Amino acid sequence: MADAAIKSARRVFEIMEFFDRARRPLGLKAICDELRYPVSSGAAMLKSLVTLGYLEYDRKTQTYLPTMRIAVLGRWVSEQLFGEIRMLPLMEELRDRTRETVIVGTQSDISAQYVHVLRSNQALAYSAEPGSLRPLARCGVGLTLLSSKPDEEIDTLVYRSNHAEPVRSHRVALKDVMANIERIRKQGYFFSRGIYSEGIGVIAMPLPRAPFTRNFVIALGGPVYRLERDLDQNVAALRGTIRRFLPRNAGN
Repeated sequence: MADAAIKSARRVFEIMEFFDRARRPLGLKAICDELRYPVSSGAAMLKSLVTLGYLEYDRKTQTYLPTMRIAVLGRWVSEQLFGEIRMLPLMEELRDRTRETVIVGTQSDISAQYVHVLRSNQALAYSAEPGSLRPLARCGVGLTLLSSKPDEEIDTLVYRSNHAEPVRSHRVALKDVMANIERIRKQGYFFSRGIYSEGIGVIAMPLPRAPFTRNFVIALGGPVYRLERDLDQNVAALRGTIRRFLPRNAGN
């Protein structure tokens, strides 16, 4: 019974995330094909979401679309966490200025989680899905998140991360992590060059502390060679855009 409830909860979010990626009305077959659901289960789930008011169904086109209830459901989160920050416009401006993928990430236990991603329009671009998890001590966004923590807490998180990592070669030495942390604290950003994925880099910069003790990082992702080539311009774009969209008294 518990497993069935967990599966149903997961499917609700998978459906909503598919709509977020597709950004158009979708039919039952398209949803079930993409998410690999049995048609009977998919139809029952979609019908339930229509009944609850989270989806609307167009009988003429036989397609579903999220209602405005979804649009406003989590609005308070961004308003409370970011205050006056206009996060989506900030990310859009950064993407327009740098032409790279823009990521907002936060900590989820011993992982860094990408909470929002705007993909670059370039042919060769970094592609990551919102909700993606990366090892906290072995990715650019994660190390930048760690940089705001006391050294003792970093020690504990690195230990826990290594304990949970089954691949020995993926475990990290605390001294290497701390060397990166010191670099981030000194220069105010971190440029990871192929730490998690070969050939892929991330330039990450911390955002001012949000309410509820939450920390967020904004980052540019792309091929290492391109980020390296435009490093000064990319760092300047990050700093300038953060200053532009954040309240003056909360700037970096």
